[in-house]
Amino acid sequence: MNLDYLWQGFGVALTAQNLLIGFIGCFIGTLVGALPAIGPINGIALLMPIAYTMGLPAESTMILLAAVYCGAEYGGRISSILLNVPGDAGAVMTAMDGYPMAKQGRAGEALALSGIASFVGGIIGVIGLAFFAPLLSGLAIGFGPAEYFVLMIFAFATLGSMVGSQPVKTLIGCTLGLMLATVGLDATSGAYRFTFNEPELGDGIEFVVLVIGLFSVSEAMIILEHQGRGMTVVRDLGRMTARMSDVVKSMGATLRGSLIGFVVGVLPGTGASVSSAVSYTTEKRISDREGTFGKGDVRGLASPEAANNATAAGAFVPMLTLGVPGSGTTAVMLGALMLYNIQPGPMLLVERPEVVGGLIASLFVGNFILLALNLPLVNIFARVLTVPNWLLVPGILVLSVIGVYSTHASVFSIFLMLGIGFAGWMLRKAGFDMAPIILGFVLGKVMEVNLRNALAISGGDPSILFESAISITLWVMALAVAVLPLLLSRRQKALLLKSTETVGDSHQ
Repeated sequence: MNLDYLWQGFGVALTAQNLLIGFIGCFIGTLVGALPAIGPINGIALLMPIAYTMGLPAESTMILLAAVYCGAEYGGRISSILLNVPGDAGAVMTAMDGYPMAKQGRAGEALALSGIASFVGGIIGVIGLAFFAPLLSGLAIGFGPAEYFVLMIFAFATLGSMVGSQPVKTLIGCTLGLMLATVGLDATSGAYRFTFNEPELGDGIEFVVLVIGLFSVSEAMIILEHQGRGMTVVRDLGRMTARMSDVVKSMGATLRGSLIGFVVGVLPGTGASVSSAVSYTTEKRISDREGTFGKGDVRGLASPEAANNATAAGAFVPMLTLGVPGSGTTAVMLGALMLYNIQPGPMLLVERPEVVGGLIASLFVGNFILLALNLPLVNIFARVLTVPNWLLVPGILVLSVIGVYSTHASVFSIFLMLGIGFAGWMLRKAGFDMAPIILGFVLGKVMEVNLRNALAISGGDPSILFESAISITLWVMALAVAVLPLLLSRRQKALLLKSTETVGDSHQ
């Protein structure tokens, strides 16, 4: 296997400028992750336009955003352990055993142990990324327009069946994203679509405007809405180092969580929330013989934390090699590449090895930076939880306006961002997740272009979408992913009903 791109990447990542950028990204990411419910997407959405307007090269911007992403995965555990409020969706399972440990006076130990598990998971995930990216990229070189279109169908099928407990709402969110992607000038026919005679929409809805509106502005409104909910922070951290016996005891759980997290992360449209839940439940079945999970078991803490960070690395595999985001956060990063007119896909490794190699190398370096930051400075990061909402919300809104205006220099874009933010707030109140909308928007543009190119090649004959072995395989996989969960759910309900009837008969 040729790893020349990786050695070239270390040459990029280890320059003084990129090391500083990586350090800043790790620090900001940890702060963002520590704030309840903010998450990595908001941090990336706010920093992306600032990095672009500063004139940073593409590889430096990606290093910054990747550092924020991984830093947020580290930081999310802080509020989960000390506050019992997850920093993001991926940290939900961390609270199951982390918060009980904090209430037992072992908050510092829990923070240190989770930092170690995060480091191990992150390093294993990056090693997997470094080896799998060239392999998958080599396979994907055989993809034509028809195969890419079917790949997008598979991504949507995977997303609908795996993300969240409400797949219907997930698919509705994807559809909304697809609809938003059609706004603007049709490059083929020259017709203006859904612009409502507004010249500013001629180029479509700008990615930065949509991301900042859906995530940052709506998040500020959510915070305002729940500002009086009242939360108690565990302030007695105790000893700030992990016991060696706990590290040894949890190592098996950490390694299993890392492997599960990476595999789940590679699947398009899943993310840390899925991997942490799968890792925790798997570990509970394997290890919870004493019934201590949920009561402060170190294995229940280490497993989801390792999975979170391995997933963050795994999610880059489909993004870099296929142009399909592995998570909502990588969807935003894929949009950042498009700002630089870089098209992710199998040729990215050949055409821009410094971008791919620099990103992967920076993830190696970033995990060591995060370990060095999180163990001694966790007390400082914990103080972020005391930031009052009257300071936090205006700060988010000011950065949102600066980010949009600095990128587009348009007052209309600011008002559009605020309107999208209000719509996002209403959707979130109705139980919709914002990540599927972003995935639909990003994939929708690629999906339309490839469908039209495929039909142009075939003279309008749709059978081209079913001709190659790759296309047929992807159709079968998409159908299996969409239908199997429904069949398994029905079977489970039937078995439950049958067992209920059997119990009823026995009582008679």
